[in-house]
Amino acid sequence: MTSRNRLYAVVAVLLCVLAAAAGYLLSDNGSSHSGAAASSAPTASAASAGSAVPKPSAPKPSAPKSSPPAGAVVWVPTDPALADVCRTGLPGQALDTLGLIARGGPYPYRSDGIVFENRENRLPRKATGYYHEYTVVTPGSNDRGARRVVTGTSGEQYWTADHYASFQEIDPRC
Repeated sequence: MTSRNRLYAVVAVLLCVLAAAAGYLLSDNGSSHSGAAASSAPTASAASAGSAVPKPSAPKPSAPKSSPPAGAVVWVPTDPALADVCRTGLPGQALDTLGLIARGGPYPYRSDGIVFENRENRLPRKATGYYHEYTVVTPGSNDRGARRVVTGTSGEQYWTADHYASFQEIDPRC
């Protein structure tokens, strides 16, 4: 295929894409109304008279969110300046550790559950004894590794993958 033929092929593909996009927009954003395409398409006389093609209407705003149902988990970050992470975004070993914490153990390391003193001041300041740390198994590590879950007495949970250099608050909703 010559470069000229490739150019024609690219132009043909682009025209097809543009035609498909225009058809989608003129059909009321792909709505399933059978008359949507006919009613929003300009007539030949309207197009020749120079009148503008009607633009698709903006989506209707969604209804305001109601308060959560009774018993639903409502999560409010303890420190808005601290990044958060979804539970589902954590490694499987962290989820295993969170499960052990929920069951109260048994833990794989004797130092799991000890008081975390927050010497680095990376978590919100609380009284000594407020935080506790738990090891997250690191595959291939000969020791406890650098990954931890730290919990607060009020139920908040934090994740660190770099041995307390940084923390993310764990969002239990996701």
